[in-house]
Amino acid sequence: MQVLHTYQELQVFRKSLDSVGFVPTMGALHPGHASLITRSKQENPQTIVSIFVNPTQFGPNEDLSRYPRDLEADLKLCQSLGVDGVFVPTVAELYPFEHAITLNPASDLLGHEAEHRPTHFNGVLQVVLKLFNLVCPQKAYFGKKDAQQLLHVQRLVADFFLEIEIVPCEIVRDHDGLALSSRNVYLSASQRQEALKIPQALERMQIAYQQGMRDTASLIRIGLDTLQGLEVHYLSICNHNLEPLAQVKSNQTLILCAVQVGQVRLLDNLWV
Repeated sequence: MQVLHTYQELQVFRKSLDSVGFVPTMGALHPGHASLITRSKQENPQTIVSIFVNPTQFGPNEDLSRYPRDLEADLKLCQSLGVDGVFVPTVAELYPFEHAITLNPASDLLGHEAEHRPTHFNGVLQVVLKLFNLVCPQKAYFGKKDAQQLLHVQRLVADFFLEIEIVPCEIVRDHDGLALSSRNVYLSASQRQEALKIPQALERMQIAYQQGMRDTASLIRIGLDTLQGLEVHYLSICNHNLEPLAQVKSNQTLILCAVQVGQVRLLDNLWV
């Protein structure tokens, strides 16, 4: 496995490869990331992983400085999974200019996360485009947990005519049902118990839907009742263009949820 620190090293390495699958990450790798890497290994001759905590997607009062980092453990995991190359750039490597070119996300895909993190998707698209241009993958793997991010990346690829297939991957959950996230390490034992209301709310909404409930207002009430005691930033039911729905439509509906538990902001969702 090659560990690459500069874009020149990456470019030389990339020229030695054929078809590449790509898994962009911010490190602090967990089994959710491992599932993306495993999927890439199954579908591509070579796999490249990037590890980069991207400063442009953090707001001024967010956790950039304390975001979990464990490069040694991350590299060991990548090695064990058979990754071919890991790109570990510095901030200066990816942002060489004081005044960087930015991207504005599509206005029809805003709301939800963008209301709470106004500059987040600008930073996501900025770094993803840079990484795509450097890695030149045939396929790139993104988890469905960050549903709105996935939609923005898919739009980026379509709008800029990038020859990259975006592969959405299923949410991986811990033994207790909590969606895996690098930020879960911030939760105390009691906070984690409170956070379990999130997957429980989505499960109860799904059961009600399976039993025939289609009215989104009624489904949201079920979810909010389960989330009582937590600070709910949003619990929304919309289509895959993030337009609100009055009735759930099979294979066309997203239930999006963001909840504050202590100092930790947790995302989860359900693709119906």
